Amino acid sequence: MAEAKKKGGLKNWWTGLKAEFSKIIWPTKASIIRQTVIVVIVTVIMGILIGLIDQVIQFGLNNIIK
Repeated sequence: MAEAKKKGGLKNWWTGLKAEFSKIIWPTKASIIRQTVIVVIVTVIMGILIGLIDQVIQFGLNNIIK
């Protein structure tokens, strides 16, 4: 930020910021929805798998301890 003040100030910094924002490729609404659905599905599947693995380990440990 200190260098921006030396070379042209706030106006130069703002111009650079706007130029960088124009380079961003923003996702479409459909893309965001599709990716969100995928994340939710994968999260549910992983939660089920972790729960099943936990139950199997718990069952095994209970049989070993008894």
